[in-house]
Amino acid sequence: MRLAATLSVFILAACKPAAPASPAEEGPLSPPDAPQRAHVHTEHGVTRDDPYHWMRDREDPAVIAYLEAENAYTKEVTAPLEPLRKQLFDELLGRIQEDDETVPSLHAGFWSYSRTVAGKPYRIYCRREGSLDAPEQIVLDVNALAEGKEYLDLGALEVRPDQAVIAYATDETGRELYDVRFRDLATGADLPDVIPDVWPDLAWSGDGKVLLYTRLDDSLRPYQVVAHVLGTDASADVVVYEETDERFRVTISRSADDRWLLLGADSSTTSEVRYAPADAPMGPYEVFSARHPGHEYAVVSQGDRFLVLTNDADDAQGTHTDDAVGFALKAAKAGATDRAAWTTLVPAREGVTLQGLDAFQDFLVLEEREEGLSHLRVIRGDGSDFRIAMPEAVWVAGLGDNPAFAQDHVRFTYTSLTTPPTVYDADAVTGALTLRKEQPVLGDFDKQRYVAERLWAPAPDGTPIPVSLVRRVDTPVDGSAPLLLYGYGAYGITIDPQFSSLRLSLLDRGVIFAIAHPRGGGFLGRPWKEAGKFAGKQHTFDDFVAAGNFLVAQGYTQHARMAIQGGSAGGLLIGAVINQAPTLAAHAVAQVPFVDVVTTMLDASIPLTTNEWEEWGDPREKSWFDVMLAYSPYDNVRQGPYPDLLVTSGLNDPRVQYWEPTKWVARLRDRVTNDPQILLKMEMGTGHGGKSGRYGYLEDVAFVQAWLLERWGLVTP
Repeated sequence: MRLAATLSVFILAACKPAAPASPAEEGPLSPPDAPQRAHVHTEHGVTRDDPYHWMRDREDPAVIAYLEAENAYTKEVTAPLEPLRKQLFDELLGRIQEDDETVPSLHAGFWSYSRTVAGKPYRIYCRREGSLDAPEQIVLDVNALAEGKEYLDLGALEVRPDQAVIAYATDETGRELYDVRFRDLATGADLPDVIPDVWPDLAWSGDGKVLLYTRLDDSLRPYQVVAHVLGTDASADVVVYEETDERFRVTISRSADDRWLLLGADSSTTSEVRYAPADAPMGPYEVFSARHPGHEYAVVSQGDRFLVLTNDADDAQGTHTDDAVGFALKAAKAGATDRAAWTTLVPAREGVTLQGLDAFQDFLVLEEREEGLSHLRVIRGDGSDFRIAMPEAVWVAGLGDNPAFAQDHVRFTYTSLTTPPTVYDADAVTGALTLRKEQPVLGDFDKQRYVAERLWAPAPDGTPIPVSLVRRVDTPVDGSAPLLLYGYGAYGITIDPQFSSLRLSLLDRGVIFAIAHPRGGGFLGRPWKEAGKFAGKQHTFDDFVAAGNFLVAQGYTQHARMAIQGGSAGGLLIGAVINQAPTLAAHAVAQVPFVDVVTTMLDASIPLTTNEWEEWGDPREKSWFDVMLAYSPYDNVRQGPYPDLLVTSGLNDPRVQYWEPTKWVARLRDRVTNDPQILLKMEMGTGHGGKSGRYGYLEDVAFVQAWLLERWGLVTP
């Protein structure tokens, strides 16, 4: 999904852009020129002028030269902030316990955990056999893999059932093309097998002789499940399933009880699962329940039955519909898995959305969302159940690392806007909590210095929009404080009000941090998502603007002191908002923003486009074209004032192609009538997530925070 998104080819001769002016020679800095080349799109009788369409050709030297000129301009403009960036980086790093490790989990006779070491940017994955006092064995040191590389992402690490070999997948470009390798844990040496350019979705067969993985098509859609026999060349790998419907992406996993291989095919609105015994990786894979448009389900194995999270709603007469908006929990037996044979364990309930499920030998745990809060419901073997009691009034909780099918507790993570990430074990019988770890925050952090609030802002249609907010207790609520409002609002994804030590550098300087939870996201469950997609997408933008106006009306800030931020599909939100409500905020940050919506969604060759037609609509149809065109940020840039804007992107981003923000910045500069600072920062060797490694990430955060603090006038001498 476009936790971001994507794009558009070119005409006329290359024209190298001018280099940024030097203040010593030219006076005030000016951004690089973006040559305009005549290009128009015509669809459904509508003509769209697109003079920056040429920027799509990454092989054109003029494109690279222009991006480098943008980076040079941004670097020169922000050079005075280098001392502040360094100060912020030191603050951010200084709150982190660099020598740290996760809570160990016991599985198959080994206690497994990962740890970090001061001065090293990546995790080290380790285990101890039999006892926590046993000698440590390093399973995989990602620092060693990343040595000498600008970028590295570990996408998957799967241990073979006999615990002797691991399969691991790495991406070295940010393009999300992963190479799979195998390591002998006895020797620490990699085996000869290498599987190139795949998606990091891996599952071992029960006997450990075969690794199943997903292969990508030309648009980077996982479309095949492929079997690799260990010790053979990848060219001999066998396709066990191919998905021909371009709206669907395939997945492969082994069930937690190790009995089954589960092969999924999912679009945004429809699911289909196939299954085979774990010792039969070549199949055949039996269809669990045949796909039906609009029917969504996910399957978990528990002993002699399957558990199904589904939007199937069956009435007393046995009629099946797809109306269980909040989802229900059902059960099925192997060999009788069609939805007509399912039995209901937990019916759909109004106001409650079932979001996740973990099954154990003697109990199961449901992740539920109700009134914006995440709950964990334990259902014992006798059918009795309880919700785990949480220690605060407002929180975020989710299932943690639970690898052992026979364990007697559930591990979960807990946090809030004022409580650092915490790991608890809850007894499956009594519900008693055992604290395993609260993430240390170094320095003089005291959670009592901060206060969190939940507010409700009225949308234009009267719908109350939740807003989560955190500030220092001593930050005044008289309109004088700067405020950063964050938003996303797509895919049903929830930006939960959780703790971040990185936020403290802003809060301690008197900044208020708020999260708007607009429709399109999942904060109030599945209905909240549905109300902000397709033709309802305008709700997302209206809700965010309403949240900002409400915060001003309540005295938390002023429009001139407000900044707004969003990334990927949240960057689309920022782009639409500054077009539609340009005076809402004085400053804006758009990270890897999905802003050229219509052009991208018309191009099926671009990664993620086809399977996202069920999220945004298919603009090949006139009705959806009109809906998208009405809000697409690039298409709606107008002559008029705009806020200051910092835009970040990555040249190798497969989710939101680099040219979307690049074109957008050029068009904004061409049409803006006031004098805002508009900057583009393009990472030339990374993808959607920015720099890799924890230090690279901190550098990115420090850059954005320094820019915001300077815009607010909070740069200390």
